[in-house]
Amino acid sequence: MNYYSTNAEELTEQYNRLDPAQVHGHWLQHLPATPGMACDIGAGTGRDANWLAEKGWHVTAVEPCKALREISKSSSNANVTWLDDTLPEIKKLRALNNQYNLILISAVWMHIPPGQAGKTRERAFRILTDLLAPGGIIVFTLRHSSNIKASEKENAARGFYPVSADELEHFAKQRAVAALACHKTNDQLKRSHVTWETLVFKLPDDGTGSLPLLRHIIVNDNKSATYKLGLIRALIRIAEGAPGMVLKRSDDAVTIPFGLVALYWLKLYMPLVHKHNIIQAPKANHADQSGYGWANENFWQLANLSGNDLRIGAAFTGDDAKHIKGALARACENIQKMPAHYITWPGTNNPIFECERLSNRGNAVRASGASQPFILNKQNLAAFGTFQIPAALWQTLGQYACWLEPAIINEWVEVMHPWNHLYEKNTYHQALQWNEANRDTRIARQQAQAVQQQLHTQQQHLHCVWTNATLKGENYHIDHCFPWSRWYNNDLWNLLPASTQANSNKKEKLPSAPLMQTAKTRILHWWQSAYTEGEYQQQFFTEAEAALPLVEEGSQQLEPIFDAMLHQRAKLKANQQLVEWGI
Repeated sequence: MNYYSTNAEELTEQYNRLDPAQVHGHWLQHLPATPGMACDIGAGTGRDANWLAEKGWHVTAVEPCKALREISKSSSNANVTWLDDTLPEIKKLRALNNQYNLILISAVWMHIPPGQAGKTRERAFRILTDLLAPGGIIVFTLRHSSNIKASEKENAARGFYPVSADELEHFAKQRAVAALACHKTNDQLKRSHVTWETLVFKLPDDGTGSLPLLRHIIVNDNKSATYKLGLIRALIRIAEGAPGMVLKRSDDAVTIPFGLVALYWLKLYMPLVHKHNIIQAPKANHADQSGYGWANENFWQLANLSGNDLRIGAAFTGDDAKHIKGALARACENIQKMPAHYITWPGTNNPIFECERLSNRGNAVRASGASQPFILNKQNLAAFGTFQIPAALWQTLGQYACWLEPAIINEWVEVMHPWNHLYEKNTYHQALQWNEANRDTRIARQQAQAVQQQLHTQQQHLHCVWTNATLKGENYHIDHCFPWSRWYNNDLWNLLPASTQANSNKKEKLPSAPLMQTAKTRILHWWQSAYTEGEYQQQFFTEAEAALPLVEEGSQQLEPIFDAMLHQRAKLKANQQLVEWGI
């Protein structure tokens, strides 16, 4: 890394004078027809990332060298988002929970030491292919040198190791990844002793098998109640809406707080049971509060709370805190004994999910301390235990939430309807809509008014984050930065003051990458003025940490939240093909 930091300016000039269309032209025929999400690992000067962005791709540029990043970021395409990360771990990239249609590993593989019996590179290859979307391609360019003395000198200075196509092809066979092409080319910098070899691999459309597995659970598994569907749907909602709540991530599994699973379980079942009186097991009886192993006295005491009241970051005291803790602990116990136990790998009795509750439930119930408010945050929800999900399945839950959830709702209705024909099926469908699917901008508007009053004393004004237009009186809107209809998120960081005209023009479109960059200063100023120094400070940062996986717990810095927003914007664009809006 020292070599690249010391020679950053010289290397930038050297790399950027090469035409990426010539460097990579021989494998472009394998690109997916429609640009999507791309990841350039070891992006260096951003030459290739910018080139892909100009072709319509949304590119995550991963570069561990700060000097190269700083030179490159100032002139990079707006559709390129930068990330400080490195192989083989790429922890931050994995935390984004994205899948990529293209992963480019250009002139990087030789920096990874083979490790014992090649295990370091084998693991790196496995991690990389886990990030591929079904049908996506991964491209490696390998550097070879015929000059032994020159190679030894470069290896020492730049951290090079020998590489081979055979090694990559072996890894590909182990991971059931198809080899598409292998090309050999001369060096573009005219070095006679250097040649390049490019290999292209594709992940078959059946991917990791997670989609067929989930479909089997949703549609084909035997169900004596709705609990399997409830657990899968809770995990989908968490994977899509709260990926920042992950406690631990390994190559094989993702661990989240068990209390978080129980919280989303309650948010799903409370409206069905309390509000709509729809039984969730054939022998359930709401009149005498029986028929549910997870619905103890504490659950029935929550009837006056809504799912939105139980949002991450919310704080409770007194009886509310007591009942929420008790309901969460009981839900964890029942989830472990029932749906998590009976959702198994096909053809086996082995559970897919691993649950670990605290050995003493009383400790879990007292998670936040009797004299302190009980806050729905990562720490307190983890005090109930841990819930482990296979990594590939976690990826699929978040990536395909918009496809999986309608299938779950449809199956849920089919399971419930025969038990007691209270309603027509469309009423069941309405009752199963996610309980946070209501716009809620009250706090943001309240804070906008407070900021207006404060600025007025300084003879200043509140401004539209998108157009910089002056906002006067109540003639303005609170805009969901990311379309609420496509991503149910009422978090404070996602609510921005906008002029009525701008909000009317934006509607349900996604702000473009250039527009986000233009609005950055105004967004940061709004956050600082409205939230970071007042009563909503804790809620603001807790919500950001939960929804945006690159926001570090307890950091309370605004720049990382904005950077994480850019990644979320690219993810929504790629996953849901949202129409973009710019000024």
